[in-house]
Amino acid sequence: MAKGDDAIIRKKNKENRKKKRNESSAVSARVAAIIATKKRRKSGKRGICEGKGMCFSLPTPDDPFNDRHGKKAKKDSHNQAIQKVSAAKRDKASKNEATEKDSLEEDEEEQEMKIVMESKNEKSQLPTSEPNEVKTKLIKKCGLLSAQHGKAHMDSDFPSKFLILCLSSIQNALLNERGHCENIKELFVSRWGIEFWKCYSANLKILETTGGCSNEEQIAWLVASAADTISRVEKEGLSIAYPFLLYIVPSQERASKVRSLCKPLKALGIHTVSLHSGAALDHQVHGLKSCEPEFLVSTPERLLELVTLKATDISGVSLLVVDGLETLCKDGQLDTVKSIRQLISASTNMVVFSESFGPASAQAVQNLALGSFCRLSLNNSVASQSAFISQSVHVCSSEEEKLSKVLEVLELVCIRSVPLKALSIVHNDCEDDKLIPILKVRGYHVSADSNHSNPEVESSETKQSISIIDMDHIENTDLAEVEFVILYNFVPTIDNYTQIITRMARHSIDSTLHSLFSKEDDAALAGPLVEVLEQCGQEVPQVLRSFCDSTSLMLEQ
Repeated sequence: MAKGDDAIIRKKNKENRKKKRNESSAVSARVAAIIATKKRRKSGKRGICEGKGMCFSLPTPDDPFNDRHGKKAKKDSHNQAIQKVSAAKRDKASKNEATEKDSLEEDEEEQEMKIVMESKNEKSQLPTSEPNEVKTKLIKKCGLLSAQHGKAHMDSDFPSKFLILCLSSIQNALLNERGHCENIKELFVSRWGIEFWKCYSANLKILETTGGCSNEEQIAWLVASAADTISRVEKEGLSIAYPFLLYIVPSQERASKVRSLCKPLKALGIHTVSLHSGAALDHQVHGLKSCEPEFLVSTPERLLELVTLKATDISGVSLLVVDGLETLCKDGQLDTVKSIRQLISASTNMVVFSESFGPASAQAVQNLALGSFCRLSLNNSVASQSAFISQSVHVCSSEEEKLSKVLEVLELVCIRSVPLKALSIVHNDCEDDKLIPILKVRGYHVSADSNHSNPEVESSETKQSISIIDMDHIENTDLAEVEFVILYNFVPTIDNYTQIITRMARHSIDSTLHSLFSKEDDAALAGPLVEVLEQCGQEVPQVLRSFCDSTSLMLEQ
């Protein structure tokens, strides 16, 4: 490293002083101080006050070159440490005269090291850097997400300026690429983006149920939120030892699209690398070793190859995005995705985009995720809002058949390995019915509060707890945590039915709605119910379909 001007001047001054000391006709200390002051003035090395002509300090014999600017010389901290050591030795010797010599010398050495280290700590003043080092080690070990959402991430109720800057960069890049005539959505007013940001800020795993892979609006908000988190974490002085975002895509085309939307963030310090089979493996290995990307966009097979070759480490990834889950399942890459998930910390946050919501997709999500999900959708359609809710319709001809079917369904619930968060039975005229006494006799814990809101599971020694909800109060009941609902009496209108399936189990992907359909009382709702089941991709019982067709013929006649 090249020396600075100050270092060169100090070296020259030192040589001049040494030369003058060796000369027989050396000037006095006062004259030498005056000469030094003159040289310093010519070289522009005067003090702040001297340079402005306000005041100045005179050289002294102890400081002929006025290097201290009139300040008293500070005592050497090391000398102070030695003096403390000597005093400690004397005190210890006077108190422990009877102690053996070897043990005394050992204690003295420990005391000396302790005092010297204390003096060094006082001199260096490093209490502020040590916590950052501890945090850095913790984040390198456990990932960034816990620290990010614990303190660094959300300090307000609104997106930060940096997040808005990231969205603006992406939108400007799209406008420059396609022109202002293109129909490009305003990212800043995205309803989905705001809802996503709220869930992401709360450290919730997100299950996108619009149906299909992610679009530009969703990708922009996702990568901008991740970039904002990186910015917040770095402001706290914490380092990022791993890629922050891992974006799993089913194909090279999807990888290129995601990377093109991440590219505008490079000017803001966010580097994205795309990994797929379209490029040579050696080239990607060399690229990963020569840079430290914040975002990785990759197909599952190529990423697993690179991890096996130790070209990258994904154990500390903070946000995992799985885009196109159904396509990955059809292409036989689900096992590869599972292997990648096992390499990442269990506390890592997740966002999953699935094209369908059938049993296969639900099972795949359960295998990937640990904990509950928050469902999010671009639209308010019944199919999107009721995704991953299994709807079963049982056509009954009598009250005895209804009671038998309810008990049969509840027995299946009791043999579940994982208990339900809440189970509710929606019923009319609860007090005039035999249902509650029969349930109590069978050993169920029943809560028959018609004004019940947010039903919770209460501990029961044997069987699942059940809350009975009156149909008249269903609109004011919070069903977000209810994973299992039985409609003992079918709803008065089909709108009541859609409200239940779109409001229940908002954080679960393993929930069920059982409906007991009466041939005599609910015949008029058979057609609309079949339409809702088909719209949601649910299986329509043949009995209900035949009953619907016969009802239509009777109405036509």
